[in-house]
Amino acid sequence: MSKLSENRQGELILLTRVLQKELVATQGGSQSRTLHNPFPSFKFTGPLRPVYPLSPRRSIPDHIPKPEWHKDGQPKYKTFGRNNIPILDKKAQDAMRKVCRLSREVLDIVGREVRPGVTTDYLDDIVHKACIERNSYPSPLNYVHFPKSVCTSVNEVICHGIPDQRILLDGDILNLDVSLYHQGYHGDINETYYVGTSALNPLNTHLVETTRECLSLAIKAVKPGLPFREIGNIIEKHAKANNCGVIKTYCGHGINTLFHGAPNIPHYAKNKAVGVAKAGMCFTIEPMISAGSWRDKTWPDNWTSVTTDGSRTAQFEHTLLVTDEGVEVLTERVENSPGGAVERIKEPEVNGKGVDGEKVS
Repeated sequence: MSKLSENRQGELILLTRVLQKELVATQGGSQSRTLHNPFPSFKFTGPLRPVYPLSPRRSIPDHIPKPEWHKDGQPKYKTFGRNNIPILDKKAQDAMRKVCRLSREVLDIVGREVRPGVTTDYLDDIVHKACIERNSYPSPLNYVHFPKSVCTSVNEVICHGIPDQRILLDGDILNLDVSLYHQGYHGDINETYYVGTSALNPLNTHLVETTRECLSLAIKAVKPGLPFREIGNIIEKHAKANNCGVIKTYCGHGINTLFHGAPNIPHYAKNKAVGVAKAGMCFTIEPMISAGSWRDKTWPDNWTSVTTDGSRTAQFEHTLLVTDEGVEVLTERVENSPGGAVERIKEPEVNGKGVDGEKVS
């Protein structure tokens, strides 16, 4: 789950309280059984629409340890300054390995359920139950009042999509962002999946595979001494070479006992990120890449971030531990992980030319 600024967190706390009151009032009447768009006057940037009502907040058993925001939605932990980045000892590193392994397990479980005809709320239920089975709390739940246990971002949604009653369609792309809190530590991972066979088309595969490559190239560069600002240069160079845009509003982040902390990891070039990687540091890299504009707009739910031109976006994220030799990918895919890289689908040729009229080399 990408990092929000402190001002943005404050805005979300106030505005989400208003939305929650409206939703409670709506669900109290006959509309609770009627699927609807809760923001009919909002000028959406693309074809996607929210489908409400949201299902009731899912409960967490008493025996599962919970982060400080589970009651009032407000993270109260003391944050580290951008120049004060924690170096994890062996015990903390092992705790991060465990929670990240569990995060990967949960993502793989829900990833196998991605298909046309299911709702994102159904996927949220799977994530929630899988977290509980692992004696873990789903970190997004009630974080700055986020209402669900996983972020589900479809098509033009950049990040922080709220699971609802919309049915996934053949041809969609879907990002699942899973975060777990286990024994005092957080793990964070996300991947973008193709929904149905129609999703394997030139536009989707070019975007999704470019995004996957952006993350891979950035991870390969991580080692002690790497300036954090260099990560964005690597990502944007590859994105631009593939005619894609890099979202600038959201960034990777430090993660350990804090869900979001130092360092900030911007994904765009010529950023001013402070600090260099050192052995024992733990952080995420999670580039958000668009097929069009890099600019974003937020829905009235105060969470769902979309591209301003309605173009599709993809995202991939890993939690990383810097080692003396380089980097350990704590959320690495395993042999039976669903999804994974595919070959780019080329535009069909018409008399030796692509469908856009350009000569095919």
